[in-house]
Amino acid sequence: MSPHLIKKYPNRRLYDTESSKYVTLAEVKELITSGACVKVIDSNTGEDITRNVLLQIIMEAESAGEPMFSSAMLQQIIRFYGGTLQGLFAKYLEESLLFFNERQFEFHDKLGVDPMTAMTSIAEQNMKLWSDFQASLFGAGGKVDKEVK
Repeated sequence: MSPHLIKKYPNRRLYDTESSKYVTLAEVKELITSGACVKVIDSNTGEDITRNVLLQIIMEAESAGEPMFSSAMLQQIIRFYGGTLQGLFAKYLEESLLFFNERQFEFHDKLGVDPMTAMTSIAEQNMKLWSDFQASLFGAGGKVDKEVK
């Protein structure tokens, strides 16, 4: 599936090339929430500025209502920048979110019945994902023998 192309013009306006209309950040957020993959390019340079726009959407969401990221969590994330584990941490977060997203319906069903069991199950699956990722990353140097229970 090709990404939904949006162009950002110098006047800061966003133009949705598929619907041929200007859109707001809120509308881009709605596209993403509905499952679309978006790509935002600078109309003058052709530079991919998707990350910048996505971070702007996150900043607005964090400023309004109940934030998803606590200060402590953000500080922990910041500590990984520039470190030797930055790439590993980014890959772990990405894989964890993909895993969580793939099982969101299962999670919703379980959470409605028994929240603690659902959260425990997801935590266990996440630990297995992390363990498997470590094993594949460090497997060449030696086997990871720890099993997540």
